[in-house]
Amino acid sequence: MSSNYRNFRNNVPWLILFLEAVFIVLFYFLFSDDGASISSISYPAFQDVNHMVIFGFGFFLMSLKRYGFSSTGFNLLIVVLGVQCSMLVEGLLVFLLQREKEDGLKRITKAVVSVTAVVISTGAVLGKTNPVQFILMTVVEIIVFPMSRWINNTFLQVPDNISMMHVHLFGAYFGLAVSSRFSEPSPKSEKNASTPKSDLLSMLGTLFLWVFWPSFNSVLAVKDKSKAIYNTYFALAVSAVTAFVLSVLTTKDGKFRMTHIHSAVLAGGVTVGYAAHSIKYPWIAMILGLLASATTVLGSYCLQRCLNPALKIHDSSGVHFTFGLPGVLGALAQVILLVIKNWTNLTRLGYLVMLHVGAFCLTISVALITGFITG
Repeated sequence: MSSNYRNFRNNVPWLILFLEAVFIVLFYFLFSDDGASISSISYPAFQDVNHMVIFGFGFFLMSLKRYGFSSTGFNLLIVVLGVQCSMLVEGLLVFLLQREKEDGLKRITKAVVSVTAVVISTGAVLGKTNPVQFILMTVVEIIVFPMSRWINNTFLQVPDNISMMHVHLFGAYFGLAVSSRFSEPSPKSEKNASTPKSDLLSMLGTLFLWVFWPSFNSVLAVKDKSKAIYNTYFALAVSAVTAFVLSVLTTKDGKFRMTHIHSAVLAGGVTVGYAAHSIKYPWIAMILGLLASATTVLGSYCLQRCLNPALKIHDSSGVHFTFGLPGVLGALAQVILLVIKNWTNLTRLGYLVMLHVGAFCLTISVALITGFITG
């Protein structure tokens, strides 16, 4: 946590205890009748996503040497608080809007996927915020993200499983907006430094995320789950190969750079998430994986030298070019694939494109505005 943080014992335990008491009371009223039925999601699929969020992101954020324990410890705290809060928000929306109730396993799976937005945002502000601020950011973001999804579902007719994949875009740009309100550490500060050990553990988290990402993209798919897994794997494979190639080509000494590999091998999974269930041929997913990895490596080079200093944004873990830019590329790819699929129906094509572009613009806008206010 930030070195100038005071009164840890007087603030954090009581805030957590208060939130947990509120959660228990609200759970009593909102989930007294579970209405359990056969779930559309298997427990192994939920387990994969849970492992990904706890282990994958917990280690992924360990790249800063001074905040290794903070990243893993606070990641667990944020996830367990965020899952409870997310289920309450979803339950409240079901109650107010008179929606059909979902089975318990699907609800908790959607909650874990939603918390991914908060974990991604954490990467942008790691080392600059204290635990109270982390918890506040978690509660605000986990309330705003379902509201953004609800607008997309209701007014822009975006399917629920697709709107959930906006989690990468929302998390990245919410975190960047929050980060813009904090001062950037000096270049010589240890807050920006890493060690071989921290890089190794961070790469371990990347491997966890890489292995479980096909489950993440397919767990909420209504149909063609196997197609989503198939396409996600090939997109990840090609993005990993491209990351190694570009790492050698973009370094002065012609060697691999762990920072490039760390960021770019996941880009294909982020980009293909929106259309993984509908891509007919694996070569399309492979092209998206290649473009995503190239966008991440080249984007990190440009952003760190040009855009971030101009906008005074300090991105602690590189979430912009790891999740933000590949998410934008995936949004554009989904629109292009939609145009190709509906090319014969020109009367409806413009309407569909407007809805999908509007959904992505809305997600980014809500993330930036609410993130700036939260920061």
